[in-house]
Amino acid sequence: MTILEKIIAHKKQEVAQLRKEVQVEKLIKSPNFQRTPLSLKKSLLSVGSTGIIAEFKRQSPSKGIINDKVEIEEVTNGYLDAKVAAQSILTDTHFFGGNIMDVMKARAVQDTTPILRKDFIVDGFQIVEAKAIGADVILLIAACLTKDELKNYGKLAEDLGLDVLYEIHTEEELDKIDADNKIIGINNRNLKTFKVDLEHSIQLASLIPDSCVKVSESGLNDPRVITGLKEYGFQGFLIGENFMKTDNPGEACKEFIDQIG
Repeated sequence: MTILEKIIAHKKQEVAQLRKEVQVEKLIKSPNFQRTPLSLKKSLLSVGSTGIIAEFKRQSPSKGIINDKVEIEEVTNGYLDAKVAAQSILTDTHFFGGNIMDVMKARAVQDTTPILRKDFIVDGFQIVEAKAIGADVILLIAACLTKDELKNYGKLAEDLGLDVLYEIHTEEELDKIDADNKIIGINNRNLKTFKVDLEHSIQLASLIPDSCVKVSESGLNDPRVITGLKEYGFQGFLIGENFMKTDNPGEACKEFIDQIG
């Protein structure tokens, strides 16, 4: 059983339990459900955008504890000062040490920059929950969803006004998505082996329609790499560990962005 399969199996049990405890009607009545979500697409494509989607991540299955000292509010303010295009917040508790309160706290700090609720979506309930906690964008991982699930969850998110970042790692996964006008994230890390390969992303990028916004994810720890990826049509760059492994993620993010050519 791969790490991804373990995560998905655990997530399905977790969401089944959550469904028993929390009614969808209650989520719909939450204050954040009434707000108009911010557009990740617009933020990435706006003139002068840094394209950086900076992540808040305490731990991961491959690296263990990355940073459990910093507070979400402090990191959020630091990322905003660095002029990130968006903020990504991991809400998986069991494997990544996150929770939905992290999104709610970040949203209470700011309503100017899109927030991606980064989790393993296996049920429409989580998409409704994402809107209720103040997220603007959800992640749909093609590796763990069927073609129909990708379509249906994508439609539900759009109906709720949320953007969707579709994550792929192979050509087969890209084929599962009706890719026109979508935000497509290429994960440079193989979720089955956790090996990072940037060349792989560049090859895949050429198969993605021009109407899409291309996002490169994982293993981006050098500003020069960002400059190089832009030449291959990438407009977004999701960076987590590189900032979070420092004492001051916001400051590390600002220094990184200042070096991008």
